[in-house]
Amino acid sequence: MTSRFTELAVDCHDPERLAAFWCEVLDFKVIDRSEGKVEIGSWVPTVEDVRARQMPPTLLFIQVPEGKTVKNRLHLDVSPIDGSTEDEVTRLLGLGATKTDVGQGSDRNWVVMADPEGNEFDVLRTLAPQN
Repeated sequence: MTSRFTELAVDCHDPERLAAFWCEVLDFKVIDRSEGKVEIGSWVPTVEDVRARQMPPTLLFIQVPEGKTVKNRLHLDVSPIDGSTEDEVTRLLGLGATKTDVGQGSDRNWVVMADPEGNEFDVLRTLAPQN
């Protein structure tokens, strides 16, 4: 018996807004939406694909009435693929992210940011080809 990691659910106030932000960050597309929910991903999952092998999970934004109150216990890490980490941080700030301090210190090689609803995520080292 085994399970697959198929989606990561994120509680939020505005699923449409947060899905749009993360679609821009990750170059994902909306693959499903219903009342109070928006699912985004890099592919449209089918039962056959998921059963055959581990596929990239989707992100599911679910509307909830309560707001975020403490630091996330789980967060996403993103790595730029075609520019520097600094350039990606600048792009994400333009999309509505903010830099945030969760006690990481200034000597880290990653940048802690928050999405428009305050969910922390890290921008790691670039994966872009080095000249």
